[in-house]
Amino acid sequence: MASDWSVYIIRTANGALYTGISTDVPRRFAEHQAGAPKGARSLRGKGPLQLVFSSPAGDRSRASKLEWHIKQWPRQRKEALVLGELSLPDAL
Repeated sequence: MASDWSVYIIRTANGALYTGISTDVPRRFAEHQAGAPKGARSLRGKGPLQLVFSSPAGDRSRASKLEWHIKQWPRQRKEALVLGELSLPDAL
């Protein structure tokens, strides 16, 4: 349905963190791992990739807002989220 979006974070081989959204995180992660044409261009050639975080995000609008907010965070805050020391904001 329209409310089954998730936000996820992938770690590249060099430790960079990539944030995205999807209705099917395992499928999307597989696309990123496979590279072209469906994987994100910014992840190509940066493997092996590791899915380090995934969380339900509600509808697409909320998922997009969460993705944008996470992308604004400093690396330390993203790492805290990955480690479970921080939870996603409930209200956006």
